[in-house]
Amino acid sequence: MRTRVIHTALTLLLLLMTNNMRAQELEYAMEVGAMGGGSFYLGDANYSGFYKHLGGAVGAFGRYNINPRMAVKLNALYAGISGNLRDGDNKFPTLEQMEIDKPDFKKSVVDVSATYELHFWGFGTGTATYKGNKRWAPYIQLGLGATYGNSVFTMNIPVGFGVKYKFKDRLNVGFDWAMHFSLSDQLDGIDDPYRVESGFLKNKDSYCVTSIYVSYDFCAKLRKCPSLEY
Repeated sequence: MRTRVIHTALTLLLLLMTNNMRAQELEYAMEVGAMGGGSFYLGDANYSGFYKHLGGAVGAFGRYNINPRMAVKLNALYAGISGNLRDGDNKFPTLEQMEIDKPDFKKSVVDVSATYELHFWGFGTGTATYKGNKRWAPYIQLGLGATYGNSVFTMNIPVGFGVKYKFKDRLNVGFDWAMHFSLSDQLDGIDDPYRVESGFLKNKDSYCVTSIYVSYDFCAKLRKCPSLEY
């Protein structure tokens, strides 16, 4: 009788431990999150000053985790950009020669983009014990997006990097940096003051968004149950 009770107790304990391990090993295909940070503009009114005239940026995103090394993310951003031709160190042409009434600007842009993320190593806790995944991972990203601002609609190419950390099994935090190269020279509303001929990406306006984010996992991936042999 005593042996049977001990055996039953050990069996229940083993089942609890197995269920707990399986719960911790769940992988999730999707996540949603929110981000906030700063933005700055590069163009005719600020051609080299990183983080000059810093504005605010907020957004939301959804991410599909293809596997622990790759993900696809859909972003929606609202960012402030500004600049001033007086900040340049050019001696020629002068503002008078440019014939520009208002050398500074302050605008907002709305950005919707899709980016592909490549992690430097496997990210997550689901298969960490036998695949070497980690709770944190740096990544690089590249994508394609659309920008609306200053009554101008244009495409943009976001390029950047980031790092993510799995704070809990379904809660993630991260840092994200992306430069959005637009295909327009009109986001700032300043009409080509230096008379420089534009090309595909030459003499175009761009903006950078630096943010921190938090996201929540959902949609657990289905797994095949292992066959039991007796």
